[in-house]
Amino acid sequence: MRPTGRLHLGHLVGALDNWTRLQDEYDCFYFVADWHALTSEYASTGDITAHAIDNAADWIGAGIDPERSTLFIQSLVPEHAELYLLLQMITPVSWLERVPTYKEQIAQLSEKDLSNLGFLGYPLLQTADVVIYDANFVPVGDDQVPHLELSREVVRRFHNFYGEVFVEPQPLLTPTPRLPGLDNRKMSKSYGNTIDLGDPPDVVVKKVRQMYTDPKRVRADVPGTVEGNPVFIYHDAFNPNRDEVEDLKTRYRAGKVGDVEVKTKLAAALNARLDPIRERRAAALARPGALREMLVEGSRRARHTAAATMDRVRDAVKLRY
Repeated sequence: MRPTGRLHLGHLVGALDNWTRLQDEYDCFYFVADWHALTSEYASTGDITAHAIDNAADWIGAGIDPERSTLFIQSLVPEHAELYLLLQMITPVSWLERVPTYKEQIAQLSEKDLSNLGFLGYPLLQTADVVIYDANFVPVGDDQVPHLELSREVVRRFHNFYGEVFVEPQPLLTPTPRLPGLDNRKMSKSYGNTIDLGDPPDVVVKKVRQMYTDPKRVRADVPGTVEGNPVFIYHDAFNPNRDEVEDLKTRYRAGKVGDVEVKTKLAAALNARLDPIRERRAAALARPGALREMLVEGSRRARHTAAATMDRVRDAVKLRY
């Protein structure tokens, strides 16, 4: 994850819940992508390291275990940059320009000047991030599949020039619910429409009270629409009491329940879900030295693996003196 801000519920359902489950099946590497953050945040780097530490606390809060998985900082493993440089030598620029998210992100982040080489090349840096660990699988959503296909093409092109070195990574498709923001727009910290993993209970309650609902429902006795309603999308994602959710939906459609009750029960479900996350997060942040050392130690472990890969790469490219 790029350390560009605080993590929110979208990160939890979109990645962290899945990352936690994967620890039971795979040898997992999870890293703070600070170099990737620079591709768009190069003009304002002051908060990146603070966000990195805060994000790592959120990972631990969500259930990522540093004893079972390798948690590290990208820039503390310089082999990523070396491999990225070597892959640049064989990758046609047209391959990078055709990545769908390249033009999409330029349009979405129109307030930033993204006409830099780093932003164009970020899918190739992702390739280096993956193949340097001989990753068999990469957990991705549908929107990231084109990036991984680029990685596979680059690996095949490298092998064509220099022989077999890398594992060709496969996508581990992870269907993830897409949460709307509290205002029914895309969830984004720039819109201020998120519930952050570190928000205290009273803040969660306050934010839920302000959530967008059916705009046509002016009174509690007016039948409301459940489908596409952010409050019920959140209930489906976070309220484990399915009977309660179905009862609320039935009464909402019939105009027999008010938004206050629906939102109050949602806030309670969210806080129940976030309580253990907040507790583990707070414990991690209470020992900042230990948290930093954990990331440094994880980076040492990651670098050991990355260095072995780069030995093979240098042999293949015949850069030995």
